[in-house]
Amino acid sequence: MHSNSAAASNLSDPASRTSALHAPPGAIELRDHVFLAGRHPFTHERQNAMNLVSIRLIANDMRGMVGFYETVTGLAATWYTQDFVELATPSAVLAIASKGTMHRFGAGAAHPADNRTAILEFRVADVDADYARLCQTVSDFVQAPTTQPWGNRSLLFRDPEGNLINFFTPVNAAAIKQLGSPVLDPGSVL
Repeated sequence: MHSNSAAASNLSDPASRTSALHAPPGAIELRDHVFLAGRHPFTHERQNAMNLVSIRLIANDMRGMVGFYETVTGLAATWYTQDFVELATPSAVLAIASKGTMHRFGAGAAHPADNRTAILEFRVADVDADYARLCQTVSDFVQAPTTQPWGNRSLLFRDPEGNLINFFTPVNAAAIKQLGSPVLDPGSVL
């Protein structure tokens, strides 16, 4: 691999772009993109860009929300305090905080159960299998698994406080090319 300064000087030469990229172990290098498992491709020029690392939900019922997200994601929560929890995925963290934490940010900065603009999106190996699994847990399905025009098969549902969640699996060639092939559990079928 080249150093960052050497890499930057060679980016105008398409033949040297692949070798100029700093790919972590296990990444797949294809021309001018590095594909990481479960992540969008990025180019060398964007490696120093700002990085979204966490989404925080403000909850009325901490235990209920944390239990729900542990069940639907299969992730174990890390409780840092009784008012702040994180569920870590390979690409980002879902944080859940009590409404009492909002006094640190100013009155009215955020309100629990008041979001109708954001969708929390989780890439999964088999959205149809997850739908069958979640039928016993989720009470508010917005949309059963449906293949979207952009090539993802999506399942939309709400958490106990009304936040919209999308579980999706890339299923057509364009979506798989953009996001990479999903990692399938043994016996999973797309």
